[in-house]
Amino acid sequence: MANDYVELHARTAFSFLRGADGPESMVTRAAELGMEAIAVTDHGGFFGSARAHGTAQAQGLRAIVGATLELPDDAAAGRVSQVPVLCVNHRGYSALCRHFTDRALGEGGGWGLDGPLSSHGDLIALTGDREGPVAARLLNGDRAGALLAAKRLLGVFGEGNVFVEFTRHRLRDDRRLNRLLLDLAEFLKLPVVASNAPLHASRGGRMLADAFACLRHHTTLAAAGSLLAPNAERHLKSAAEMAALFADLPAAVDNTLRIAERCEFTLRNLGYRFPDWHDATGHPLSITEQTTLLRRRAHEGATRRYGLVPAAVKRQIAHEIALIHRLGFSGYFLIVDDLVAFARGRGILCQGRGSAANSAVCFALGITHVDPVECGLLFERFLSKNRRSWPDIDIDFPSGPRREEVIQYVFRKYGPRGAAMTANVITYQPRSAFRDMARVLGLPESLADRFSRTRLPPWAETKAAGNDSNPALRTLRALYEAALNLPRHLGQHPGGIVVCDAGLDRIVPLQPAAMPGRHIVQWDKEDCEDLGIVKVDLLGLGMLAAMETTMEISARRGRPVDLAAIPKDDPAVFDLLGRADTIGTFQVESRAQMATLPVMKPRTFYDVAIEVAIIRPGPIVGDLMHPYLNRRNGREPVDFIHPELEPVLGRTLGVPLFQEQILRAVMILADFTGAEADELRRAMGSRRSSEKMEKMTRLLRERMTARQI
Repeated sequence: MANDYVELHARTAFSFLRGADGPESMVTRAAELGMEAIAVTDHGGFFGSARAHGTAQAQGLRAIVGATLELPDDAAAGRVSQVPVLCVNHRGYSALCRHFTDRALGEGGGWGLDGPLSSHGDLIALTGDREGPVAARLLNGDRAGALLAAKRLLGVFGEGNVFVEFTRHRLRDDRRLNRLLLDLAEFLKLPVVASNAPLHASRGGRMLADAFACLRHHTTLAAAGSLLAPNAERHLKSAAEMAALFADLPAAVDNTLRIAERCEFTLRNLGYRFPDWHDATGHPLSITEQTTLLRRRAHEGATRRYGLVPAAVKRQIAHEIALIHRLGFSGYFLIVDDLVAFARGRGILCQGRGSAANSAVCFALGITHVDPVECGLLFERFLSKNRRSWPDIDIDFPSGPRREEVIQYVFRKYGPRGAAMTANVITYQPRSAFRDMARVLGLPESLADRFSRTRLPPWAETKAAGNDSNPALRTLRALYEAALNLPRHLGQHPGGIVVCDAGLDRIVPLQPAAMPGRHIVQWDKEDCEDLGIVKVDLLGLGMLAAMETTMEISARRGRPVDLAAIPKDDPAVFDLLGRADTIGTFQVESRAQMATLPVMKPRTFYDVAIEVAIIRPGPIVGDLMHPYLNRRNGREPVDFIHPELEPVLGRTLGVPLFQEQILRAVMILADFTGAEADELRRAMGSRRSSEKMEKMTRLLRERMTARQI
């Protein structure tokens, strides 16, 4: 019985202010119930589909890709009908992506649904729950309107691709509605399908779903009336529960499996391609031709950097080019180089950073300005032979209008539907969760204002006073805690931009950004990375603007500055640092930095890198700062944790401060491959959950135990 039902109409918190659980929770609960698949059909797009797909892979089930179309309802002005649609294949998915993009950009929509969506057999439509165009009309006594709505769906999706959806939430008029739906299905010879149309994973989610309904309708729980769910039935139910509910209509449950079998498409088959590099005539180069061009540009750049290129640099560039070619990333480096060349050609200061600084090719091309060979940086942190994801190059520009010139250059080059910014999922944080949930309960604004000032929730005060029995505060606390970290709305990432070879709107829906002239995709940067979509970060940095101004002044005075040629061993600079004379000096001007500088007394450029690294949340919380300072000043012996780690941790006195050191360490101690080390890196940087880190920690312990470490 466990695998005899598939939920085909689940909505998550990415159906903003509707679903009360994230896609991860919804998919995990489906796995617990023994389902072999689940369809996430969020409103207006595929917002939660990426995370549903990732969780489904981890849980051993399949995430069917779908979405809910919001269509104008002719029967009631100002209202829309909700039609869940499932993707049978990639053509159907691409058609829905373009449809959502058209509607968001004001270029299509309505019941016409002509063009891309008329490819019969690529999509399956359900008639929807009580908000669907068929059931809503039947509930209003409009049988003719329900029949017309069903025929419209048939006209768009074709025979065999429209299923009459039945839900049984133990409501008073369920029997009447289901009888009318069955009559319509028999009249039109349409197949039937069962659904619980869940808005939350378990019964306990009803309260938050009600709160979201109040926010959506700008009312309070006390005044919401029939807007609230009559009971807690809209949760994921097991196959046994659904079979019992539909004992008189077993075909409706069986058809969930038939539909799931037809829907072969998953986001694993996204079909994304990063653009190839084109020659001056617009002809795309082959991978070999792109690598040849990249090799030539890298050697030309290295000659400009060094004059006589050191043998170690030649070896490193050759090693990197071979790996870049093997992984098919040559075009990516050429396109990033093109962005940097465009900026420099217009006198816009730019600087690559992050893991890209570990690449000799990036240094030779002028994308970065730190010599990775001289500094002994680990290229595998940036790119490894077993890496599954694309390299990530971040480029800083001076904050201000000139960065927008580069962003608009990308949009012009790849077209308005070939490039877009990544989204930023704005989640409920303490202040927003408290304010919204207090509003739902009709509590005074002054309470939310007080919380914003003190950051101390009122239930903490009442509990401290021995009085935590206030029911309003208990409800507020429950809603507040349930809402924390759930999606609230989409924003725009400050600089992440993605491009595609053949229409980005076929890969993910696009929608307008708040800033004119920009579009965003429906997924954030981690979703894009998980699905193999390449992102380049074009970020604005205030200190780079100050540096640009300084360099302009210096150039006007006849003293031009080359950032790559600035000496790294000027004793006067280190004297200033040792005195903490660093006000206005980026990275070392905070109180914590200024308090640490006289203790550490940096005398080399690498010392400065360590100084910046130890005043970070990770080293501070991990209690790494004081051991390093004590060892540096002779108050504590140096310990390398394990003898094999001495080459890795020697420069930091046995204290792991950099990601490169962690990656080297796990490759030495636990025989991690480059791909596994990269997965650990991503887990360390993930802010979503601790599951990824726990998985990698278990693997690390198993491998080390196998080596008797």
